[in-house]
This record gives sequence, structure tokens and C-alpha cells, in this order.
Amino acid sequence: MKLFIDTGSVAEVEELASWGVLSGATTNPSLLAKEEGDPGDIVRRICELVGGPVSAEVVSDRAEGMVEEGRALAGLHPHVVVKVPFSQAGLAATRELTDAGLRVNMTLVFSAAQALLAAEAGATYISCFMGRLDDIGVDSTAVVAEIVAALRPAGVTSQVLAASLRHPMHTVTAARLGCEVATAPGKVLRQMLVHPLTEAGIERFGDDWRARPEFGTWLEGLVDSSKVALS
Repeated sequence: MKLFIDTGSVAEVEELASWGVLSGATTNPSLLAKEEGDPGDIVRRICELVGGPVSAEVVSDRAEGMVEEGRALAGLHPHVVVKVPFSQAGLAATRELTDAGLRVNMTLVFSAAQALLAAEAGATYISCFMGRLDDIGVDSTAVVAEIVAALRPAGVTSQVLAASLRHPMHTVTAARLGCEVATAPGKVLRQMLVHPLTEAGIERFGDDWRARPEFGTWLEGLVDSSKVALS
């Protein structure tokens, strides 16, 4: 499963892209509105940093407007994926955009029935918001499982994108269920780093190494020799 970051912050993408784990990013009008600067410049920079798909969302509620905005957004950078909200107009816009060779991320999908419609309209990604389902007392795991189970036997190429991830277990669940992509805010990705046994183990290894200073000298010499060999 590929990991995307859900953000409108260039600084945050710069930080997490340096980990080498990001395959793409998702943005939305709310996230971009929080940031200073031209939204187009922000989207372009995020595209450059992640080197993969970056969703940029339309705001029109009419199919014609969605198509016009989608074409404009796609022109920002080759990595841009047009993000379209699920609706009758969204389905019509998705079909027109995909027929024109553009990729679409259909967002705000909350059922297998909606996912099947999105797939038939040609969406490249189908985004199901796990956190928002949990917020209203609906089992997000069951919904995502139903979406994956409905799409895979049909042989569609649309990728299930788990979104609105509130904690690391949402990410793990998405992977276990067979989602192709999960997009998480930086906060959740940072939480995935942390485990008390990892921290304790690193501290123990460090203490043991420092107890033998000659080992540190040996490693420094090994590094220097490696640099000479590469020069």
C-alpha cells in the first residue's frame, strides 16, 4: 500500500518527504486556505517534493464548472490529479475529465454503491473517509472492506484510497483490507514512528556502544576509509 500525505503545507511535505516513504499527496480547499501564498505555487511545490500524484480539488457544484476547474488544475503540474466530490455532477465531470485523459480522485465516497458508480465513471482513485464514518458511529472498517470486496471481483482499475485517517491503526486497517493507497495527515504519520520498545532499544544500544570507546574510534575509521574508497 502506498502512503500519501494529506496536507496543504509545503514545510510539512518537505519534512516527511525526507523520510523516503511518501508516494504522493492529497490537498483540499480547506487545507490550502490555511496556508500563506499562492495555492498554485503550493500545489506545484508539493508535486515536486513527492514526485507522485497530488490531488487538487475543484470547488464548483456544477459539472461544467468542475470540468473547467479540473482542466485548469491539471495544467499546474503533470502530477496533479483532479479531486472531484461525489455527486451526480461529480460523476458527469469525472467521465468527461477521464475521457480527456485526466486522472480523477473521487472523494467523499461512503458506501460500496457509491464506489461502484465512481469506478464506472472512470475515477483513478476512490476516496473513503474512515474517520468521518467513525464520527457518526458507522464502522469504517466494515465499509472499506465492502468497497474493496465490491470492486475487486469486477476487475476495475480504480484504486481505493483510505482517507480521513485519525490514528495509525486506521492506516494499518487500510493496508490489511487491501487499499492501494492511504492518505494521512503529518500528525498520524509521525505517530507511526513511535513505539516505546523502539526508543528503549535505541537507548540501550547507545549505552552499550558508549561503554566501549574503542568501538567509536573503529567506526569513525571505517567511515573515513569508505569515503576515501568512494572518492
